[in-house]
Amino acid sequence: MAETLTIGAPPITVELRRNARAKRMTLRVSAVDGVVRLSLPKRGSLKAAKRFLVEQEAWLHGHIGKRPKRVAIAEGLTISLYGESFLLRTHSKSRVTLAPDTLFLPDTRPAGQALEGFIKTRAKSVITKLADTDSTTLGISFSKISLRDPRSRWGSCNTDANLMFSWRLMLAPPEVLRYVVAHEVAHLREMNHSSAFWAEVAGLMPDYEAPRRWLKSNGGQLHRFDFKNT
Repeated sequence: MAETLTIGAPPITVELRRNARAKRMTLRVSAVDGVVRLSLPKRGSLKAAKRFLVEQEAWLHGHIGKRPKRVAIAEGLTISLYGESFLLRTHSKSRVTLAPDTLFLPDTRPAGQALEGFIKTRAKSVITKLADTDSTTLGISFSKISLRDPRSRWGSCNTDANLMFSWRLMLAPPEVLRYVVAHEVAHLREMNHSSAFWAEVAGLMPDYEAPRRWLKSNGGQLHRFDFKNT
């Protein structure tokens, strides 16, 4: 059970994370679930933590208020998938069916569950093709690709050459997904964020800066869609 503190009116519950390497307190509001987390030194006192939180109360309320509202996956919603907009409708068939400008979801399953499965299938195909192209360009290879729904990252590359991507990137503009794939494939060559690494990314995608900025500014918006409770 995470250690917590509650401050303010209306009340704000803050999760406390003790970090042996932390030299000062750091406050963050998750763009995904709105959870407020305070990282503090291992021996930091609760009294000092609460005083710090009280000082930051106005800032906290401002950031919590900016959190994107959750959007339920339901009939009538228009959603963008890899740059194409689709209106969601339901039908009596057992499969998701794609038509021009419309996605038909089976009415026998939760809409979010059905759409998530459809997105994952398309994401695996799109991402695999992009990763194949980039790895061939670099003259290297990857072991496998997996799709997940992480809260704090969009992709990863490990020392076994396994690549992981968030399937929610399909909800972003195509160039954003393209950038994340280039980023992770470049890690197969450079497992760091050195100038040599960024040179590899630029070699794969010369105009990567714009989608990188988009992801930093708007990435949290991709998590506003609620696939689990619909």
